[in-house]
Amino acid sequence: VQLQASGGGLVQAGGSLRLSCAASGSASRITAMGWWGWYRQAPGKQRELVAHITSGGSTNYGDSVKGRSTISRDNAKKTVYLQMNSLKPEDTAVYYCNAGISTGGSSVVSYWGQGTQVTVSS
Repeated sequence: VQLQASGGGLVQAGGSLRLSCAASGSASRITAMGWWGWYRQAPGKQRELVAHITSGGSTNYGDSVKGRSTISRDNAKKTVYLQMNSLKPEDTAVYYCNAGISTGGSSVVSYWGQGTQVTVSS
């Protein structure tokens, strides 16, 4: 199972970006998608939560992006999205997706994507 994040880039302050992250693997391996999350890590800082969505669709957001970002998921496509608006230079970071995935039985394993760079210029 792999998570592939995309959608990062360079944007001016006040602009918007939409990040995507898709889970892939053989059809027989992924039996259920659990939670999805987006985290970010800026140089010299700890990784922090950006947004999280449960399998039932409940969401929560980090204080720094609350009101400016929306997380959503497409279960059929095994994909999560993060719409970020009113971007600020302090949003500059590498953004990582995270997912809880079941590959059979009752266990759920946490997977991480490779990260996508978001740079916001002032």
